[in-house]
Parts: sequence; C-alpha cells; structure tokens
Amino acid sequence: MSDPVLAVAPLGFPWVTADPFLFCVHHDDKYPAGNDRMGPAASLAGRELGMDFAGKDGWRMYHGEEVPGFPGHPHRGFETVTIVRRGLIDHSDSLGAAARFGGGDVQWLTAGKGIVHSEMFPLLDKSGPNPLELFQIWLNLPAKNKLVEPHFSMLWNHTIPRHVAPDAQGKTTEVTVIAGALADITPLSPPPQSWASRPDSDVAIWTIRMQAGATWTLPAAKAGTNRVLYLFAGSVKVADRTVTGKTGVQLRPDAAVQLVAGPDEVELLLLQGRPIGEPVVQHGPFVMNTRQEIQQAFMDYQRTKFGGWPWPSEAPVHARAEGRFARHADGKIEKAS
Repeated sequence: MSDPVLAVAPLGFPWVTADPFLFCVHHDDKYPAGNDRMGPAASLAGRELGMDFAGKDGWRMYHGEEVPGFPGHPHRGFETVTIVRRGLIDHSDSLGAAARFGGGDVQWLTAGKGIVHSEMFPLLDKSGPNPLELFQIWLNLPAKNKLVEPHFSMLWNHTIPRHVAPDAQGKTTEVTVIAGALADITPLSPPPQSWASRPDSDVAIWTIRMQAGATWTLPAAKAGTNRVLYLFAGSVKVADRTVTGKTGVQLRPDAAVQLVAGPDEVELLLLQGRPIGEPVVQHGPFVMNTRQEIQQAFMDYQRTKFGGWPWPSEAPVHARAEGRFARHADGKIEKAS
C-alpha cells in the first residue's frame, strides 16, 4: 500500500491550508494580569501599537492599542471558525450582534455579502496571568454563496461532542468534533450556507489530544478530499513517519492512518474537506472569484460600511462582570450555560 503521508512541512504563521480552507492561525499568548481597562497591566513601551505581532514577553497586542485584539475590520466571501481553547474573545459586529466566548467555545461566522466585526481579548483577571489560546480558521464559500446574508452561530463548549477512544493499554485519545461526523458522533450544525453544511463536502474540523504513548487510528475520509493534520504540541508517529515540532502533515484521504503519541501529551488539529475547486482571488479581508468582484467589494464597503458601526469605539469590550453570552442581530440572547 502506498504511503498515506503525502507531504510534511514546518508550520509558519499563519499555517498553510488546502482548499476549501484559506487560512489557519494559532494564537497562543501568555498575557499578564489585566488592568482596570481590561488591557495588560504592563508597560507597552517598545511595542508597535496597532501592529504588534513581535511576541515580546510572550504576548502580542495585535491591532489593539489598549486591549489586545483586532478592532473593527470587514470580511466578505468566506467564513471564520474561531476556536477559543483558553481565555476570552469579545465580539461586536456591524449588524449589532455581540458575544463573549471562550474556554472551549467556538464561533462560526458566515461573512457572506459583508460584515464588520471586532475581536478583542479582555484580560479580566487583575491578580494573575490571562493566557489566551485560539485557532482562527477561514473556510471558503462557493461562488453561489459568497453574497449570502451574514450569519453567526455559537457552539458552546458544553454542547460540542467529544469522542474518547482508549487503546489496548487504556491510554486515551480525545477528539473534539467541531465539524464532520466521527464514529457514532454527529457534530452540531454549521451555518446554513456553509460549505460544511453540504453532506458531500466531507468537511471535518477536529482537535485531537492524545495521552503520552497512546495509539489511535484516524479513519479514512472520502477520495478527493484534502486532508491536513497539524501537530502543535508533542511528537507523534504518523504511519511510519515520526513527526516532531510544529508541523503540518498532508495525508492521503482515503486511507486510515495510525497515530502513536510520543513520550509527552500530543495535540493536533485536523482540517479536511472536498475542495471547492473555484478560482480564489483574495485581497486582505475579501475573498472572491475574480478581480472585478474584489473591486466591487471595496466599493460596496466604502459605500455601505456593511451596515455601519453601532458601537462607541472601534475596539469595544463588554462589561468586566459579563459572562459568556451571545446577542444575535435579531435580539435573541444565548448564555453559555
């Protein structure tokens, strides 16, 4: 049988992805204690505020100037899937929706014809560190869905299914199933116009945690699917290949692959899906099929601001005492528990 490992490459920033995915970044910041404004209680001297990606002292302000994060910015033509493993994100958008989520929650946002949103990282703990770890994944939309109405879904941590598989030695592998069925687990529904909502798309987004020395077999996907396994903690044997460091492994989709964890706990992210197979023309926050559509996106944004901005600042944060919640554009309110 041919090698199920097609390619192996070290991970950069962002990570290289394959159609239907456009982008994946792993943010892992060790923020210090927070101040009264929910920013870092530390000097910001020596940082390029507004564009702080250097990682000085193990954390970044990104585009934030007082609170870390990404103040209001537009998107059109694709989806963002934001998996917050530790810490919190404060979301606000041009439709008037807002959310605070984290601690294992996932936000799945269909930008569609256009939305402006901010993603700020409030540092609520004034007495100790405020670690933040998240993935943001961009999933493309096919041409016929690029101008659908914007929509966001919250997948709260306690509702996301997990598959726990013990091996012959009793060591376990836990798979958090954000998209794509696994064994007898059916994931929560993606937004209705998502590529992942099509039963033939074979989209899967899984985070995988293996105990040291654990063995687990990744089941086969459909032929023609693009499948990439990202190692970001520990070391793992993938079929006959030992992989160490932060590494992307492109897999043959239609083959089951045995994974064997090394001497430490292993963490991986799996992204797979049938390719959309259409031209991708991207300029910053807009992803369309033609250069003319990109130009139209800029003109539409300049004219409409994708609904305007109903917030008092470009980088709003919610009240310190606010729990995890979502308030949708139609006024519907969800609480995390």
